[in-house]
Amino acid sequence: MTTIGKKLRISISMFLLLTVLSLHVKAQDGWDELAKTPPMGWNSWNTFRLDINEDVVKGIADVFVEKGFKEAGYEFIVIDDGWQIRRDEEGNIIADDNKFPSGIKALADYIHSKGLKLGIYSDAGSKTCGEFPGSLGHEYQDARQYAAWGIDYLKYDWCFTGNMSAPDSYRLMRNALETAGRPLVFSICEWGSQQPWEWGEGIGHMWRTTYDIRPCWDCGQKAISNGMEIENFIGFTKILDMQVGLESYAGPGHWNDPEMLEVGNGNLTIDENKAHFSLWCILSAPLMLGNDIRKLSPEIHEILTNREVIAVDQDPLGKQGVKVKDSGDLEVWVKQLSDGSRSVVLFNRSGATAKMTVTWNEMGYPEHLKANVRDLWKKKDMGSFSKEYSDDVPSHGVVMVRVEPN
Repeated sequence: MTTIGKKLRISISMFLLLTVLSLHVKAQDGWDELAKTPPMGWNSWNTFRLDINEDVVKGIADVFVEKGFKEAGYEFIVIDDGWQIRRDEEGNIIADDNKFPSGIKALADYIHSKGLKLGIYSDAGSKTCGEFPGSLGHEYQDARQYAAWGIDYLKYDWCFTGNMSAPDSYRLMRNALETAGRPLVFSICEWGSQQPWEWGEGIGHMWRTTYDIRPCWDCGQKAISNGMEIENFIGFTKILDMQVGLESYAGPGHWNDPEMLEVGNGNLTIDENKAHFSLWCILSAPLMLGNDIRKLSPEIHEILTNREVIAVDQDPLGKQGVKVKDSGDLEVWVKQLSDGSRSVVLFNRSGATAKMTVTWNEMGYPEHLKANVRDLWKKKDMGSFSKEYSDDVPSHGVVMVRVEPN
């Protein structure tokens, strides 16, 4: 080969390399721009389990628009386990055409026509938790399929994984999704068993910190996992306890996920539902609804669409709230907000109404500071205070306020 030919070949190779790197940077930029605030949406699992179909999904999307959920900030409609049925001869994942006769692409088009986004589910193992085909060995193939369908969010579970490495498995799928070229929110559903908060940033946009939630106050169900006894179905107060100390791992684009919401499910009282929602917002948790919003009561609708409470969760600073005081059944949680104000949840686990107080020092303010206090559930300005704020908190309930220096 002549010298000119060699130089031309090198130039072409460099051009191709720079082009690939440029495309990688663009894909990376798209990935990193997602989930700057905790994702908000709805997931089918808590209510429908494996019995999900396209009519339900379309109906949820319609309600998002008609009942103000979209306007309140919810955008993802996520189909959980049970949508898939098998793989074809070439290994492509196939949707159950009895449940989704129009196909996933058509469903995605419908969701997008509403100004919403569609999410889907798979598993890092050989099978999903519902024993449908998992993505093990098909990561890049599945990622290309999701991109072709127009998927915007992937919940990736951890059943049937044996001794697999969670960081390696989730990074593999993350790389496959990025290579497929359609940025989507990647939800790591590894249940906290391998401490995903320590390695999840840069791989997923959010990671489960616990096993599955149930619509109860403090219930727990025991199971054996890898020879150890664990509580694999737990109420929201037990999950709340497990979030203490994880706050430093959360921030824009990478969130601790204490599980989907059970607001409106089970036998939770209105005060318990309000507490559950308030605490998830103070935690900067992803707000993934788990109830059948086509049938919700006015009281539950009011809880789930309270703009002032949602604004705490969606604050752009991205600080996860912390527990600053624990007096047994009485807890105080504080979250720093982007404008310098604080959101506070006074949480009463006891069986009776209790007078509770948060001091300015507990919020990081000097005692002499004057601050306006607004009750976010009453949607009422409570006045100007210094040193501290006190209120009566109902049993199994909360008072949630915003404290703003004046």
